[in-house]
Amino acid sequence: MPTPDPLSHFASELHIAQVPPAVRTQLGWILLDTVGAIVGGSAEPELQALAARYTAAGAATLPGLGRGIDADAAALINGTAGTFLEMDEGNRFSRGHPAVHVIPAALALSEQRGASADVFLSGVLAGYEVGSRIGAASRLRASMHPHGTWGTVGAAAACARVAGLAPAAMHETLQIASSLTTATSKQTMLDGGLVRNVYAGLSNRNGLLALQLAECGFSGERDGLASVFGRVVSEHFDVAALLRGLGIEWHVLQNYFKLHSCCRFNHGTLDALDQIAQTAPLPPADRIDHVRVDSYQYAAELAGQAPHNTVAAKFSVPFAVATRIVHGHSALSSFSWEAVRNPAVQALARRVTVQEDPAMTERLPQERPARVAIHLTDGRVLVGEVGVNRGDDALPYSHDELRAKFLDLAGRVWAPAQAQATLDATLALAEGACALADWVRLLRQPPA
Repeated sequence: MPTPDPLSHFASELHIAQVPPAVRTQLGWILLDTVGAIVGGSAEPELQALAARYTAAGAATLPGLGRGIDADAAALINGTAGTFLEMDEGNRFSRGHPAVHVIPAALALSEQRGASADVFLSGVLAGYEVGSRIGAASRLRASMHPHGTWGTVGAAAACARVAGLAPAAMHETLQIASSLTTATSKQTMLDGGLVRNVYAGLSNRNGLLALQLAECGFSGERDGLASVFGRVVSEHFDVAALLRGLGIEWHVLQNYFKLHSCCRFNHGTLDALDQIAQTAPLPPADRIDHVRVDSYQYAAELAGQAPHNTVAAKFSVPFAVATRIVHGHSALSSFSWEAVRNPAVQALARRVTVQEDPAMTERLPQERPARVAIHLTDGRVLVGEVGVNRGDDALPYSHDELRAKFLDLAGRVWAPAQAQATLDATLALAEGACALADWVRLLRQPPA
């Protein structure tokens, strides 16, 4: 099959020492952000209960839980932990979250096989680029959740690169991985089904499985990528987009980070609220008659006004508006169980409506626009409107903001000194100034 061959050669031959310095540096921030999401997510009771079922010790680390298990289980659990808080980075062109689908599998395999930091980083970068490019080249069916789909192939590319597979073997591994994607459902997130958080864990686990199968002599579909992403989970697969600028235009430089603790589709709305708040404090809930939000298609789908748990809350524009106004921020605590049960938030959310503006949908993926109109009881209307969301490469958060985010997430589990040491070591690892074994020892520190 000639089409994916350039992709397989790229993933197999990529070496972190040969990429532009800006790519390596940005990969470090992506790694830091993802580790923070995993450590922060490790504090969730459902995740801890899942991890407790795996009792056998192993070489692969569970960051935030302070122990090691086998690589397969670590890939699953860490991938799941990284999505629990909805704080993992993403990529607007792939319309998903590449890093959390790749890093847990690459880390688990690197620990299992004693890989160097350069090999680990090369695997992460290869997996990110492969997964994100497949996402950008596809148009998943509207009913599918992007988690657990093309990320499986990204995880497989990362594992195959860590294992040092030649291009032909890399090619076969990617074809195997294409058949190991999951039938994810977008409705699961809207319903607040916690199983949604496992999708990224399954991608990591199945990406590692794809490598294991390839090493055992299994083969995949002849053109699995085009088949699965062109006819099964998606009816469109743009090979030109898949390969355009390969090795020159880097998807890691086009990623976004999140400070709002909720679905990215909420962020335009929350940025618009922040814009209103720059001129004067947002009005108290009892002075608001109703709020109208106009945004793009995917944001308009998040219209539920009465989420029944924290997952559903993170995928609700009305709740995001209400909790931001009542609590004064959109950080972790404003999407907690306490916030979901807050009567003031519940009452205001029922007065928030969201609808699609087709002209805004046309502006995707370069922009994710939103317009918010707060109608007050005295007849006044406060309006905010944004195009590019904060955190995008076009409007990035500062490094200080990303450091603070990591320390906040890691602080759910670790003491401040431990969190700071891990922050410093992660950025040093990306620049070649920290050994993988030294970094992993920090990740394996027990909860404070």
